[in-house]
Amino acid sequence: MTTILIVLLILNAIALITVVLLQSGRSAGLSGAISGGAEQLMGKQKARGIEAFLSKATVILAVLFFVLTILLAYFI
Repeated sequence: MTTILIVLLILNAIALITVVLLQSGRSAGLSGAISGGAEQLMGKQKARGIEAFLSKATVILAVLFFVLTILLAYFI
């Protein structure tokens, strides 16, 4: 059982790293950090297409990562 959980955890970690690296940055340098913050707080922009998919995939993979980690700690 622990071997299966370890393999699943490693595959999940690789997928999570890949999905996070595929996401684009939230700001475009220093000018985006100064002016872009107000747009994110005040604007009603929603992620569309691949950005929305990557965002949802990141959340799902992160939750799965924590669940697998807790299960692995329980069985060891």
